[in-house]
Amino acid sequence: MNRIAMTRPGLVFGLALIVGVVTAVITPSTPATGASSIPPTIAATLYASGLSEPVDIANSGVTGDIRLFVVEKQGRIKVVDDGGMVRTIPFLDITDRVVAGSPPVETGLLGLVFHPDYETNGFFYVNYTAPSPLRSRISRFTVTGDPNVADPNSEKIILEQLQPESNHNGGDLAFGPDGLLYIPLGDGGGAGDPNNYAQDLTTLLGKIVRIDVDAGSGISPDCDNLGTGSYNVPPDNPLVDGSFGACDEIWAIGFRNPWRFSFDRATGDMFIGDVGQNRWEEIDFQPAFSTGGENYGWRCYEGNHPYNTTACQSMGAYVSPVTEYGRDGGHCSVIGGYVYRGAMYPAMVGYYLYADFCSSNFWTLTWDGANWVNTSIGTLGLSSPSSFGENIDGEMFVASLNGSVYALSVPGETPTPTPTHTSTPTLTPTHTPTHTPTSTPAHTPTSTPSPTPSETPDPDTFYEYLPLVANEP
Repeated sequence: MNRIAMTRPGLVFGLALIVGVVTAVITPSTPATGASSIPPTIAATLYASGLSEPVDIANSGVTGDIRLFVVEKQGRIKVVDDGGMVRTIPFLDITDRVVAGSPPVETGLLGLVFHPDYETNGFFYVNYTAPSPLRSRISRFTVTGDPNVADPNSEKIILEQLQPESNHNGGDLAFGPDGLLYIPLGDGGGAGDPNNYAQDLTTLLGKIVRIDVDAGSGISPDCDNLGTGSYNVPPDNPLVDGSFGACDEIWAIGFRNPWRFSFDRATGDMFIGDVGQNRWEEIDFQPAFSTGGENYGWRCYEGNHPYNTTACQSMGAYVSPVTEYGRDGGHCSVIGGYVYRGAMYPAMVGYYLYADFCSSNFWTLTWDGANWVNTSIGTLGLSSPSSFGENIDGEMFVASLNGSVYALSVPGETPTPTPTHTSTPTLTPTHTPTHTPTSTPAHTPTSTPSPTPSETPDPDTFYEYLPLVANEP
């Protein structure tokens, strides 16, 4: 059942009555296997420059394709060849249909992911804000016969979500180990989630959405606002109940603005960087064996701290972040990253890296078997980190909104040789998806982690600055 309204009548705030149904306990699947509790020295080296407001980095997923695809906020995707050369002709240019604007405006072309069978079907997906009415749009495009150029006229709209405000759009995309598409969406904007969308099961706002873009038949779209949905709902999504109930597309709830999230390519665990309101930034976690339905607590709680607990349960009813940090020290907006699983720097394997946009500080996070260990590692000599990314081999990169991409490494460690790559592979798309989703890999649960506390925030700091959003009071 498709509806134009942000929510369905009659079930607004219904989660306060059934929060226990969608609450899960985190038990990690040893996400940082191979990492010690003391991280190595990590450095950032300039890899590519001359970009315009880069906000995402992706790879094609094709074996041997070492290219990076860098998303520019105004509506272009640029190809960065091996060695850091930025191609002049964009891979995709959809500036004619993207609502963007310069920072601190958050709208724009925000996310990119390639289909798991991109080598054969040529499909990739983007997340951008479209106008009239303002909405988040997830669309599929197709590459042309030139592997460095996509067809802007090949757009197929997959899902649209109306946006009541211009901020808190989320923006990321990722295919999970199960072959399904995961989409994090913010709470719709406005200070403090004034409509409590993040706890409302009748809207996709403030949720992580899980859909099937390959199945030819199945459960039809349930909460695609504008009736343009071209996907199916996985039958094992946690809240599947048909029309007029909870949105069947929901996988997890209780997010404010999950700007960047990722799957650990070795374990399938999910890490989510959720931007805070006034005082606390957080990293959330979902183990690979999860069956979905976790409630991460916003707007009831900001990090591990009460925010607006009207009609909420105690903190124990929600999934707490695995780490948080305060807005003191110039911090403002968390930029979620990746667990390093590359081969070049063994000392870095198993560490989750993330950063803060304003302070440009970086951290490592690892599970030591009993606790999450969070370590500040400084600024790494770059400013305004906006997103992380991996190449096909799992080597890690970070974008600066100022126009550059940096490669992360361990100084003094002799890089392990990697296979010889072809910079631009020859693709032979058939435009027929062949991917069959498989079950999420099972892992043996371990004990519930304790979140890492951080310093007391500056009580005078009552603003937000996401890489791309207006300050809030």
